[in-house]
Amino acid sequence: MGTKTIGVVIKRFREKQRLSQEVLSGLANIDRSHLSKIELGLRSPTVNVLYKIADALNIKASDILIEAEKEECEEECLDKSAHKNRS
Repeated sequence: MGTKTIGVVIKRFREKQRLSQEVLSGLANIDRSHLSKIELGLRSPTVNVLYKIADALNIKASDILIEAEKEECEEECLDKSAHKNRS
């Protein structure tokens, strides 16, 4: 599972709850710049940080991982479909 995908999913959950990075990072007790880098896919969250973020969002850490897995599966299916259409 890619770092960028996890970041995209975290950002989506955050925006769905209409939280700023500043607010979420405060609730999760992590630095805002660290959260920003996670959302951009520049850093991979540790398990501990993933749990902190999930707790702050009132979701399970597994919800983030499940959504990230779905996202990657969808992208993979689209890539395969596009490749078949070119053949």
